[in-house]
Amino acid sequence: MQGYPHFYVASASAVNEGNVVVTGEGLPDLETASPPQFDGPLGVWSPETLFSAAVADCFILTFRAIARASKFEWTSLECKAEGVLERPEKTTFFTTFNVHAVLHAPDGAKVELAERLLEKAEALCLITASLKSEVVLTTEVIID
Repeated sequence: MQGYPHFYVASASAVNEGNVVVTGEGLPDLETASPPQFDGPLGVWSPETLFSAAVADCFILTFRAIARASKFEWTSLECKAEGVLERPEKTTFFTTFNVHAVLHAPDGAKVELAERLLEKAEALCLITASLKSEVVLTTEVIID
């Protein structure tokens, strides 16, 4: 790992009509638009869905690192992050992220340890740690 600080740079560009193109060095371009809730088109990533995806993605990557360090064997992890956008006191922001994680682990895995590692992943995820939003984690551990 590189020393701190780390810098992450992304750019966006658009013309008067149509999608916004988000770019990052060495990354494929990504087209975005306003979400349907703000009269945007269906089927296009929006900043709001990207934000929720970042929460889910970071949770899984954090869990992967923690599980590896703990020598915990697992087979798959699905994470759904639902961002709740509200307008309390005339300011629109994400008030809550409901994060639901379903972990599959092989026979013999300790459910209590799995649950602790999932909770630790939520606590250490740098995306959720950077939010002022409440994060509500629910977990399900399935032994296959």
